Parts: sequence; structure tokens; C-alpha cells
Amino acid sequence: MYLDHNIVEEVLRKTTTIPTPTPLPTVVPTVPEVHYETLHDTGKRTLWVVCVLMGLSSVAFYAMAMRVPVQKRLFHILTAFITTFAFLSYFAMATGDGIGYHQYAVTETKQHIVTHIFNRQVFWARYVDWSLTTPLLLIDLSLLAGLNGASILVAVVADLIMVLTGLFAAFGHGDGQKWGWYAWACIAYLVIVYQIAQNGTRAVINKDQKTKRFFSLLAGFTLLLWTIYPIVWGVADGARIVGVDAEIVAYAVLDILAKPVFGFWLLTTHDNMSRTSPTIEGFWSHGVSSEGTLRVGDDGD
Repeated sequence: MYLDHNIVEEVLRKTTTIPTPTPLPTVVPTVPEVHYETLHDTGKRTLWVVCVLMGLSSVAFYAMAMRVPVQKRLFHILTAFITTFAFLSYFAMATGDGIGYHQYAVTETKQHIVTHIFNRQVFWARYVDWSLTTPLLLIDLSLLAGLNGASILVAVVADLIMVLTGLFAAFGHGDGQKWGWYAWACIAYLVIVYQIAQNGTRAVINKDQKTKRFFSLLAGFTLLLWTIYPIVWGVADGARIVGVDAEIVAYAVLDILAKPVFGFWLLTTHDNMSRTSPTIEGFWSHGVSSEGTLRVGDDGD
């Protein structure tokens, strides 16, 4: 049987449906929002206020040092150095130096898409300050108690570890790294507490009653303040619950109490106890003696 190909084409055209092409879905990439967590007017004013207070305290401590014999100036010099370093640190931060940024991302849990990128200011000048001033504070307390050299060295090294691991935690990537460094800082702080509270209390037993009571009050005051520092870090740089301005204000209050207030309390009480306070002779007071030294040009004739 012969089939007309024209008829076949017409039948196929009527019975066959040609699908209409649909456009491909357009994929729109998610662009994360970038945020900057920085200080504002409150934070700037606070930095300048503390800078001025640290500077005035330093001048006052140096003046107090000049009023006592050189043999009794050790506490004055150490305490003046503490506020001097703090003054330089706050001057740096107030003028915009000693500040870095730590970047971290916030992701959508289900799709693991980065939705927000935050850049938070980290005041690394503050950690430089702490690495210099807190060992001097510990030396003040240790000398007041009569702590032995080995315990002082352990306390100072633990203090440096505490400050440096705190700095590493502030710039840590990921929660594991950040809180891991924070844990090491807390362990180092416990070593400091043991040296001052335990060994310091044992050492000061040999002192007079007034010195024992004064050391207990001053050491308790200092350790209480130092315990608040990691709490502030935890809610600021750690969990980022509070903003940069609130962080600056909190540290400013603690620094004023831990340095100028500590210093005035130590020095005024020490000066009132001058009859019983120790004196330092030898090189500290008189320098290198000229007796028995070789003089250039003497030929022995």
C-alpha cells in the first residue's frame, strides 16, 4: 500500500506536541553585609579622660618620690612607671594608634551562607600596656609581702602568659581557637592568684601586724579587680555582647582603680609606715663605689 508522505506529515503535525523551552533559573549570589564595630564619641572622650588622669598621677608619684630618701623610693618609682606606661598606652589609643581590626563572619545555619561580616576594633596597645604594668604591680605586692625571688619570677612569667594569650584570643579565628587561648589565660591567672594569695600570705607572716593587714587589703583589692578583667573580655571581645564604647568604659574604670587608686593607696600608706618599711642601700642608693676600681692612666709608678 502506498502512503502519501504529505498526509503522513499532516497527521504527525496534529498529534505531536513540541515542548516549549523554559528559561533556566537565575542564580543570584548572596552578598554579605559588612559591618564595622568601632568606638564613638563616648569611647574617644573616655580614652582622653583616662590619659589625662594617668599623666597627672605619674607626675604626682614622681613628686612623692622626691619627698622621701632614695633608699625608700623603690615603691614610688615602680608605681610611677605603672601609670607612665598606662599614660602612653591611652595616649596612643586616644590618637588612633595601637588599634587593629578583627574580622569575623556570621553564617546562616541551614545553608551555611555567610550573611554578615563584622570588623571589630581591637586595642592591642592595651595589651602592650598590661604586659608592662601588671608585672610591676605584682612586684609591688611581692616586695610588700617579702615574697621570695622564685615565687616572684613565677608570678611575673604567668602574668606575661596571661596577657599574651589574651591578645591571641582577641585575634583568634573561630570559637575553638579564641576560647582555647582564653582558657590558657585563665589558668595563668590562677597561678598568679596562688603566688600572691597563698605564698604572699605565708611570706608576710614574718612582718609586723600593720604590714600584714595592709598587704591583705591591697592584695585582695587587686585580685578582685583582676578577676573582673576576664569577665569584661568575655562579654566584649569574646562573646561580643557589648559594643566597643562599653568595653572602653569598663576597662577605663578598672584601669583607674588598679593603677592610680592602687598607687596612691600604696604610697600614702607606705610613707606613713616609713619607720618600719625596708630601705635599699648599696648600688640602688649610692651607685658603684669608687674604692678599689681601676682608673685609666694609672701606671702604678
